[in-house]
Amino acid sequence: MPTTTSTPVYTASATSWGGRSGKVVTSDNKLELDLSIPAEMGGDNGPGTNPEQLFASGWAACFHNALKGVARQQKLDVADSAVTLTVNLVGGMATGFDFEVTIEAQLPGVDPETAHAALEAAHQVCPYSRATRGNIAVTLVVTDNEE
Repeated sequence: MPTTTSTPVYTASATSWGGRSGKVVTSDNKLELDLSIPAEMGGDNGPGTNPEQLFASGWAACFHNALKGVARQQKLDVADSAVTLTVNLVGGMATGFDFEVTIEAQLPGVDPETAHAALEAAHQVCPYSRATRGNIAVTLVVTDNEE
């Protein structure tokens, strides 16, 4: 694992109370969310979000920004692009849980081959992708670009 002695560009911090059925709050109080356990996991499917949704949201936004950076370098117009990240929690208590992720990108006006190459390049520079490489199965998909 690489180590760094660099000064952080930005630091984020959040605290959890009550685990999956509690709440999370960021250190700057800009994000305060109730958490609920989904029914599929034996929970009450309450009104709160869950760690998988938060993980998917953060990675989707980060990946989309990486994709926009790659697109700028390649002179691609991705103004109307969208990135959807789906997190599947697989496994169980006996074997342990793992994530499987699908990253879908819609890049209207960009041919599928170029779009897929841009996704691959973004996957190389996105901090979430880099942090999870080799630990999470990831599938990259270019969705219908004609919409």
